This record gives sequence, structure tokens and C-alpha cells, in this order.
Amino acid sequence: MTISKASDHNGFMKTITSLLPIKYPIIQAGMVWVSGGKLAAASANAGILGVIGSGSMKPELLEQHILKAKTLTTHPERLAVNVPLLYEKSRQQLELALGLGIKIFITSAGSPKTYTKWLKDQGAIVIHVTSSPELAKKCEATGCDAIVAEGFEAGGHNGREEITTMALIPQVVDAVKIPVIAAGGVGDGRGMAAAFALGAQGVQLGTRFVATIESSAHANFKQTILNSHPGSTMLMMKKHVPVRLFKNKFYEEMKKLEDQCASEDELVKLLGHGRAKAGMLDGDLENGELEIGQICSLVHDCPSVAVVVENLIEQYQRAQSSLPIFR
Repeated sequence: MTISKASDHNGFMKTITSLLPIKYPIIQAGMVWVSGGKLAAASANAGILGVIGSGSMKPELLEQHILKAKTLTTHPERLAVNVPLLYEKSRQQLELALGLGIKIFITSAGSPKTYTKWLKDQGAIVIHVTSSPELAKKCEATGCDAIVAEGFEAGGHNGREEITTMALIPQVVDAVKIPVIAAGGVGDGRGMAAAFALGAQGVQLGTRFVATIESSAHANFKQTILNSHPGSTMLMMKKHVPVRLFKNKFYEEMKKLEDQCASEDELVKLLGHGRAKAGMLDGDLENGELEIGQICSLVHDCPSVAVVVENLIEQYQRAQSSLPIFR
């Protein structure tokens, strides 16, 4: 797979594959209850960045998944950890991962100022997730090495601006000089080609990797993805923390509250604790919170990560070769 180098408006050449020790400019997203050591290791073996999602893990469980991933991959340098900064144990998670040799971190759900300098002083590469050009500039100013610019088509927690990926990526690319990784609504090689055309230097995929053999998602959740249609998801809980999820019984209950202009406290009470685990890990399709991206209706199979990556490359090459040429 050949991705031509892109340059910013000053002509500075930059690529994600020169920043990260990966073969292809693809990042497997670090998703709660889904992205464990097995998925991350399979991704690293396939030539992309394998990310362990620590948002659902206590430090001791994160340690187990990092050690497991290292035993399952021949490329431990391609392993990364995603750490949502809104959790109280985020510093402990970061210290633990550093101590176990992790050198690539994707931070999210918090200010990039919090740990970026400290991580870089430890020799780490820091990538921060953002949802607007303004926030992207702040990431660059704090010293982040790259940015994941995530449109609101993405599954899980989203930005409040609700900027779609196609509108977001070129604006972020124009706003910063560091590499931009496109996320949200990218589920196949066509989406990759579109992201690169918009100026992104890499792509991050979440939903496509949920439906893989190696993901930790429950079989019920995976099957729900395969049965989905274009209108299966909705962005909810905007008064609390916006999240895109499948429409199920829990969704209907939440929607009823939101339609009644319920307070944030009422929404939090219904959300309770353990909803995401119940749905995504334990397979409760009615009462669980099933976080998934809008691209889910394009997923029709549940193969290995290696097959997914091979298909992405082939699809990308076909999409690239079929583009019209203007003279």
C-alpha cells in the first residue's frame, strides 16, 4: 500500500508512518470493553497501531492486558494505550503503562495540557483526540505529536460541536501543522481514501474493529452490528456527555427523558453504573448502553483483524484507482 506524502501549506512533509512504527497509516481505536490486549496485539501484528482502551480498566486490569498483548505480538513497539483523562486513575494508568514499556499514548476526554509535557519528557509519543479546529490548535500548542480529529459520526463519546468528519478534517488540517488522523464514519477503504483526500495523514477505525474475532465485544453485540441499518444509532445525552449508541430499550428510556427536558441529574440517574459493560461486554441488548458508530450498517462480517486490514488496503487501492482524473 503506497500513501503519497502530503505537505502542509508551508511545504513541510509529514506522515503518520514516519511518526509511528507502523506499516500502514491505520489506528485501531481504544474502545471501552472492546479493545483489550488480544485486539491490540492482532492489530500490531497486522501492521497497524494496536490500542488498548483503558477507560473501562482499573490499573491492575490494564496491566494484565498490556502484558497479554506483549505475549501475543511480535511488534510490541506498535502497541499504544488510550487514556480518557476524565477518570481519577488516569495518572496511575499512564505511569503503569510507561513502566511496562508503552511509548505511544492517545489521550482523550480532558485537557491535553494535563499530561502531554510530562509524557513527552518520558520519551513518549502523545496523540490527543479532538472534535474542533480550535481544540486542535490547543493540542498543537501543548506539544502533542499528532491529533485524532473525530467527527460526530463516531461511536461512543462525541464532541458537543457535532461537526461531521467531512467538514472537520480539512478545517483541522488547515489549522495545525502536526499530523491529523481522521476518525468518525471511516469504516472501509473508501472512507480511508476520502480522509486522505481531505488532508488527513492517517485514519482511526473503531466500529469496524468491534466486529472482529479478537475484539472483547460480546457475540450479541457483534451480531447487532451485523444486523444494523443506516438509522440504527443516535447521539444522546447531550446534557451530560454526548454519546452515540444503538437504539434499544435503554435508548428509548433515555430519549423519553430527553424529550421531557429532563435535568442532567435525571439523565445520570437513569444511566446509573455499568450500562456500557452490561451491553458491550455482557451482551444485554435491551438494558445495556451499546456504543457504536454510524458506519455500523456497512459492517457485514466478523473476520479476524488481519483480514480486516487486508480488505481495507484492497478497498483503498480500488477507491484510489477509480478516482476521476481532471486535466
